[in-house]
Amino acid sequence: MRGLKYFEELESAVSNRSLRIGAERYVKGYRKIFESARRYPRLTSLAEEVRVIKEDSVSRMEELAKQLADSFRENGGEAHIARTREEALRVIGDLVRPGDIVVKGKSMTCEEIGLREFLSEKGAEVWETDLGEFIVQLAGIRPMHPVNPAAGVSREEVFRLFEEKLGVKLSGDVAEAVEAARRFLRGKYVNADVGISGGNVAAAEEGIILTVENEGNIRLSTTLPRRYVIVLGMEKIVPTIEDAIKVLKVTWRYAGYKAPTYINAVSGPSKTGDIEKVIVYGAHGPKEVHLVILDNGRTAMLRSDAFREALYCLRCGACAYECPLFPLVGGYFGYKYVSGIGAVWTAFTISEEIGLCVALTCVRAGRCREVCPLRIDIPGMVVKLRERLFKKFGGRIFGEARA
Repeated sequence: MRGLKYFEELESAVSNRSLRIGAERYVKGYRKIFESARRYPRLTSLAEEVRVIKEDSVSRMEELAKQLADSFRENGGEAHIARTREEALRVIGDLVRPGDIVVKGKSMTCEEIGLREFLSEKGAEVWETDLGEFIVQLAGIRPMHPVNPAAGVSREEVFRLFEEKLGVKLSGDVAEAVEAARRFLRGKYVNADVGISGGNVAAAEEGIILTVENEGNIRLSTTLPRRYVIVLGMEKIVPTIEDAIKVLKVTWRYAGYKAPTYINAVSGPSKTGDIEKVIVYGAHGPKEVHLVILDNGRTAMLRSDAFREALYCLRCGACAYECPLFPLVGGYFGYKYVSGIGAVWTAFTISEEIGLCVALTCVRAGRCREVCPLRIDIPGMVVKLRERLFKKFGGRIFGEARA
């Protein structure tokens, strides 16, 4: 994707009435549930604690990545540190065979490296299992939001999509659509060869990766298959499980939830020692668990005083919902990583040219910084990104437009 195509898609999104209706509904829904979640009495002070934890963890990100990999191996898993997108895809590609059924939990890191598309081209049958990601996959569009990927897809569009793709008749009840997705994906879980997920946070000392969810799809995706792969951005690692729990609490509160339905913790493959204390791997859960720790521009971000703060992002999505552009164009203000913070992440991990385009779209209203739990200076970074990249790409992008 080039810069001009980004602006073409953005222009198309502005005139998409269905997208605007869906995005506006999501914003209203988020604000309603966030009002109840923010009543937690220690939320502000806990967010300040997490800011300190992230500052420390990010400053020694590579050290913690090595410690996590070592701890995970001690727990019986396999760990890989991938410096580039290509290296990560090579590692994962060796674990998935053509014809394998793959069930996948929601993961922005997997989106970043284009994992589903890569495995599909390799001949695997890959299914997104988060309902929002499942909708996005069926629609053939990219995720619109880090927590709610189908933000911007109206319920009417979901009903039409399910009737067309799943061959079901729906009366217009949202619960009926959820049941249709449940029935379709049940068979995929049971027959899956490989499960894949991301991770919300990881504890280096214990070698534990934690995810939070409400649907139960991550549990099914990561316990039923015999092989499970975790794709984790290096910035997600903190020193201890106590630190990790604090990060999780702030993340789910600012995502708009009082508490998630499920908290999953994985430190290696399933095992049992119930016969004379002989440890055997592969009891009821996966026989193999592989952890892929991804750099892909993160250490470059760390070395930049101007953009290091972006590594503190928890992916709670609050900034996107409070951005004045989101109700107008949804996740098309961004590319995989959305909104102002997405401009920085896109520039470092996917494409500098597209990152600049996202930065140029930002209106710098400042609401993102106000609602961010860690008070990341997103508007300030957007300005610095424009200054850094406009001389390099501006003429090319707008030259294409004039041509």
